[in-house]
Amino acid sequence: MSPNISIRDSIRWLPDEADEPTSTLVLTSGENRFVDIRILKGSENETKSNLPVPLLSGLDWAFAGFSHSELQHDDNGKPYAHSTWQHWVSDRARNVDEVKDEGDMFEMPDGRTLEKGRMVNPATGQETDYEEVWRDGVAKVVPEDESDGADDREEGEAGKKKCVVLMLHDDEHEARGMVVRMGQFVQGVLRAGSHFSLERWEWMGTAQKEGWQRVVRMGDSWMPCGAATEQRRLALGSEIRFGEYVWKVVELADF
Repeated sequence: MSPNISIRDSIRWLPDEADEPTSTLVLTSGENRFVDIRILKGSENETKSNLPVPLLSGLDWAFAGFSHSELQHDDNGKPYAHSTWQHWVSDRARNVDEVKDEGDMFEMPDGRTLEKGRMVNPATGQETDYEEVWRDGVAKVVPEDESDGADDREEGEAGKKKCVVLMLHDDEHEARGMVVRMGQFVQGVLRAGSHFSLERWEWMGTAQKEGWQRVVRMGDSWMPCGAATEQRRLALGSEIRFGEYVWKVVELADF
């Protein structure tokens, strides 16, 4: 599977109308590891790194894990994908092994994807049928990556986009985490016992002043999102000590 950026355009809890109360971004690697962060709209300016301990009150949902899709066909022979998301870490549950997360994915005429399924509506606490509309984001080559491997490229050949995945698994401290970089985006989540933290980074700015910016941070822990922006300093299988935890580089690829 190719690395993917997914942006949610709307969610509908049937029979209500569709709405989008969040800024939802999902980064999925080539080996199907993903980080899904959903921030309530209007809270972005309150969740940046200048706050001493940004609160989770602006968070709708954040989780990470492994995804899997199987091609199926409906009664009319039309193909669709049945997708499952195995949670590795989540803000809503410490015991993620009991989490069930799956849905059916249908291609829409405009190229977006309609996801249908059933899960607990956090507003009511009741299991409810839902529909989500997703669109693919466009991964970009960030300027600081343009020089990587420039001597080995033929004239006119463009630089490649970067995919990086770091994972933390520390049973002694009940700590799990995942950081995924996809082109111009990085997202990370970390749970240590009852404490949960997240970050979202983006390469942004004008041609005169561009760079990586941490656009969202919640929780009191830090994670190696900055390290994920420096692929040339990483090696597959290597370990990074960041704060009190050791993270492992589990994916490192150009695409």
